[in-house]
Amino acid sequence: RQQKWKSSLSTQAKMPPCDFVPEKYESYPYERMQKIREQNVAPSLRTYYKRPLLLHQGHMQWLFDHEGQRYLDLFAGIVTVSVGHCHPKVTMATQKQLARLWHTTNIYMYPAIHEYAEKLTSLFPDPLKVVYLTNSGSEANDLAMFMARLHTRNFDIISLRGGYHGGSPYTLGLTSLTPYKHGVANGFGCTTTMLPDVFRGPWGGSHCRDSPVQTVRKCSCTEGACLAKDQYIEQFKDTLNTSVPKTVAGFIAEPIQGVNGAVQYPRNFLKEAYQLIRERGGLCISDEVQTGFGRTGSHFWGFQTHGVVPDIVTLAKGIGNGFPMAAVVTTKEIASSLAQNLHFNTFGGNPLACVVGAAVLDAIEEDGLQKNSEDVGTYMLLELAKLRDKFEIVGDVRGKGLMIGVEMVTDKDSRRPLPAEEINQIWEDCKDMGVLIGRGGLYSQTFRIKPPMCITKRDVDFAVEVFHTALQRHVERAA
Repeated sequence: RQQKWKSSLSTQAKMPPCDFVPEKYESYPYERMQKIREQNVAPSLRTYYKRPLLLHQGHMQWLFDHEGQRYLDLFAGIVTVSVGHCHPKVTMATQKQLARLWHTTNIYMYPAIHEYAEKLTSLFPDPLKVVYLTNSGSEANDLAMFMARLHTRNFDIISLRGGYHGGSPYTLGLTSLTPYKHGVANGFGCTTTMLPDVFRGPWGGSHCRDSPVQTVRKCSCTEGACLAKDQYIEQFKDTLNTSVPKTVAGFIAEPIQGVNGAVQYPRNFLKEAYQLIRERGGLCISDEVQTGFGRTGSHFWGFQTHGVVPDIVTLAKGIGNGFPMAAVVTTKEIASSLAQNLHFNTFGGNPLACVVGAAVLDAIEEDGLQKNSEDVGTYMLLELAKLRDKFEIVGDVRGKGLMIGVEMVTDKDSRRPLPAEEINQIWEDCKDMGVLIGRGGLYSQTFRIKPPMCITKRDVDFAVEVFHTALQRHVERAA
């Protein structure tokens, strides 16, 4: 079924065929949905696009709107649909469990939680073998902070500027992006330190990061020595020496920053930062909410790409392919700190969530999705790099596997963010041609490409051609 695209834009890109036929949309008309949104849905829940999409059905990497229009989903419900929309294996497992037992809570034993705990922790190196199941990433990071403080008997936690670790009152102190900050007291005991961003930061060059695509910045580093990394570590030491007590509770970082636009650090930065934190009695927390479950391609967990073993790992989003679940994985010793008093979670690890989680792990393995992330992601990064070389406004292409950022600038020398109205137009054009991408970065200047891990090279060809057309249109408009 070739898509007949209702678009005013002409593009050479042919949407790859898809033999899935969506059901007929039978809910309220679009205008009524809009009215309900305005009247009954909290206004802080904002929508994308000038005319928001009314999505009705999903199939693997595809989404269908109320008019039956098909879109290639390159944002995966904010990096959450890991194995594909309504993946048949996950759907089937969920349906079976729905008919058997939804909920009884973890005061009793039931098969799903034990089977899943064993399956999930088997994917972690020793001593990370104990899991506490929660319902969201904010909740997981909240608990990780709490565990670090309880275990070390210290209070201060350091995070990187530009990091996103949740929107709960506790985690907002770690989240370091102005748009998420509210003018109320929070973040007591949370200190941010300079982000080692080799594209936008003061230091960085053409060998720094673990990515098939490096920055266009030049540097004088020699093989095996990274001057940028050394400079950023000096900044990290400066924070430790000036802004926190002699002992700290911990340090949290995403292996690749997600909301900030797939920002990568210089190689070995995390390894040295972990060492400095441990010297001060702190625990190292890896926030794998976006990088986990094979998305980086070369490894199953993002921390493995840095050659480190954290003390606590937090998981969410792709863990359930869209089902609300999350987890904190840690050592027996650290987990025991929480057992001195009661700490209870009604829905965490419920039978339904655990069955979904197990089915997602099976699908990743059976469909070869980690390998697919590496192959298709690398292919996409290299194709996007060609557009960076062609267009002055494409400042940086970066990432690993299917965790990709494309940072837009006025020009490569100044690295000034491209104005919002110009980015919006490119973004809207991509949507109008059938490709959905995310946005991120401090100025919302970075396109975030983090699709379901089942996408193909053919999908990539289509997406890159659409992006190319949108960039070309931008050049024509500017002229």
